[in-house]
Amino acid sequence: MDPAQKNITLGTAGHIDHGKTALIKCLTGCDTDYLKAEKERGMSIDLGFAPCTLADTEVGIVDVPGHENFIKTMVAGASGIDATIFVIAADDGVMPQTQEHLDILWLLGVKQGIVALTKVDRVGPERLGTVTAEVRDFLQGTFLDGAPILPVSSITGQGFDAFYEALMKLVTSVTPKTTDGVFRLPVERTFSVKGYGTVVTGIPVSGSAKIGDEVVLFPHQTKGRIRAIQVYKHDGDTALVGQCAALSVPQWDYKSIERGNVVTVGEYFTPQRWYLCDLHVLSHEGIGVKHGTTMRFHTGTSQVVATIYLMQGNTASAGQRHLVQVKLEEPVVAAPGDRFILRTLSPAHTVGGGMIVEAIPKRLKRSNPEVLEDGQIRAKAVANRNDFVEYCIRTAKSFATSEGELSRRTKVPPEPLKQILSGLIDQGTVLELGSKAYNHKDTAELIRKKLLATVSDFHKRQPESPGIPTEQLLVSAQLAKGVFDGILRLLLAEGKLVERKHCLALAEHSETFDEPELQLLRKVESLFKARPFKPPSYREVAEQTQAAPEQVQRILRILSEQERLVRVENDLLFHADAVEKARQTLTSFIKKEGRLESVKFKYLLDTTRKFAIPLLDYFDRIGVTRRLGNTRYLNAPTRT
Repeated sequence: MDPAQKNITLGTAGHIDHGKTALIKCLTGCDTDYLKAEKERGMSIDLGFAPCTLADTEVGIVDVPGHENFIKTMVAGASGIDATIFVIAADDGVMPQTQEHLDILWLLGVKQGIVALTKVDRVGPERLGTVTAEVRDFLQGTFLDGAPILPVSSITGQGFDAFYEALMKLVTSVTPKTTDGVFRLPVERTFSVKGYGTVVTGIPVSGSAKIGDEVVLFPHQTKGRIRAIQVYKHDGDTALVGQCAALSVPQWDYKSIERGNVVTVGEYFTPQRWYLCDLHVLSHEGIGVKHGTTMRFHTGTSQVVATIYLMQGNTASAGQRHLVQVKLEEPVVAAPGDRFILRTLSPAHTVGGGMIVEAIPKRLKRSNPEVLEDGQIRAKAVANRNDFVEYCIRTAKSFATSEGELSRRTKVPPEPLKQILSGLIDQGTVLELGSKAYNHKDTAELIRKKLLATVSDFHKRQPESPGIPTEQLLVSAQLAKGVFDGILRLLLAEGKLVERKHCLALAEHSETFDEPELQLLRKVESLFKARPFKPPSYREVAEQTQAAPEQVQRILRILSEQERLVRVENDLLFHADAVEKARQTLTSFIKKEGRLESVKFKYLLDTTRKFAIPLLDYFDRIGVTRRLGNTRYLNAPTRT
């Protein structure tokens, strides 16, 4: 019976010649030194992969080189592992690369492991006791503090049963990564296989891919389709995050692919040069990072020279945590939450690392306190996927964002994103504004206050008006229409705003006039009522009321806002009662006769063409009638 495959990958780590490869061969039967040079020199140069069956479960093991000249390769291999087999030789004890490998594992976020104390066949009981105590002291305060220290010999098999038992417990304790992310595989190796074409190998750091999926290779941005998959060196249909996988993509040329390239899907990624990062500087004496210094930046399987800009101060000292901006000499593909390592150029040694917060379009102004505060909040949010989704909604440039925009920015596929959004909506943290647009409650509250304040100011300036026109409020708010409409619906549903006469008003607002103004309103309105289908012009109103021109304009505006007057054309107003009577006359006639010749309408209203034709055009515009030549027909359905 075939063992069940678990998407967990273990990684060896430790100083050169401490027996990592021999231990893996003893454990799995696989010689991970596949290069001729490795076999000739008796040391690992490149990454080795081996499937490892523990009871009825199969996991992957990455064997990384220990020599200081191949630390960059070690970083590439360790970037995808879930737990470590930390190897220290009993005869040598703790060595320089022992410390550096431990630092790198911690910086990459590895939190679990066991310690293999190898080559115990070369030492006596006294040395074994001494080195065990030395290793225990060395590991104090690290993620391996309290981890099992297991004496083992790959030559005699001494201690192997205990080591195997501890390894099974370790694998059982590891929680596999969730597979609902966007598939992404940093390339470890590439080669060509007859009948399959180009093959790329590595450990997917997110999501899953299956045979037939279209994938994209960066930085080349060339598309291809997966023809075949191997997982733990067995044929399979799907490659999951955390598994040692090989993908056959015949459309690519293997000669143009190199370590550090990335295989992914969809349109989630583009290579970027600028990243905001959360940096932990190692606490060793003499280590630090200066503002503007040039270093090697490792993330995934890529290595690139970068300039480091601190967001605060000019030096990040040993043991400190700093927000930094990283400018890369060559763009790389990385996602929020990815781990990175910083190493000096020459002599090369690891000084720190941490978590990539997010790609940024350009260098941020660190002198701006708001920029620094936002960066700190963003760095905290990235550590949790739900928190980062919430952050992206709250900081959306247009005050709201769509599912597609969120998915691309957060690198969360649509289905899991919908679940996250549903939870945030249930908590009241996020509001759905319609058309799958989302707005944060804090942003929504600011917009609500702004809209209500604008309406309130309008009432103070124009107390006689029933409210502010919706379009005027939209222009004043300077919001995208979808956001405006969504927040407006909330305000109307809550009763904070009401619609009156096609305007928006505070619920408690009522129109107020002083007595002279009220008398003038009534007088002007009576002029229009007295001449329903031959309404007075602006000049006639001014002459008959003896009011100042600005007063007449104000009164006509108020009567229009009150919907007592209807503007049929630019300077042609009718009383609302007259417009309604004209509509009834028009619709009754057409219902009876089937149509109306335009010239006849003036006789029905006992008016002139000057007033009849604009009324007909108005009824066309509002959808009561439709015009064909000089004939009007009713639109269906009509108002009653």
